[in-house]
Amino acid sequence: MNFRLFKIFTILVSFLFLTGFTPIFSIIAPSVTVLTSGNIYKATAQFIIDQSIKKKTGKNSLTLVKEELDKKKNKNKNEFNKELRNLVEKRIKMTRKKLDEQELRKLVKKRIHITRSIINLNNTTQ
Repeated sequence: MNFRLFKIFTILVSFLFLTGFTPIFSIIAPSVTVLTSGNIYKATAQFIIDQSIKKKTGKNSLTLVKEELDKKKNKNKNEFNKELRNLVEKRIKMTRKKLDEQELRKLVKKRIHITRSIINLNNTTQ
């Protein structure tokens, strides 16, 4: 008797897994909704919406939502990277400008010093 029940259970489980059990879950989910909430209309609407999404996109509703969230996340990440890059480039330009000004000041001071020393030497030799 036990062996017979085990044999039937094995056949049912193998049938479940070998026939692509994903569609079975799309039927089980509304069934669970009916059992837990008692609302047949809600379960029917859930099943119809899932089937229409699958028909239009070829994906189930959970996969579709996950992909849309990933796209949004990547878009936000790309926007953040773009803003960060612009900020860093702006700061680099400002720093280069300051360094160039400092170099120019040093160069001018050096030229002034050289020019003064030349003028002083020329005055002493005349």
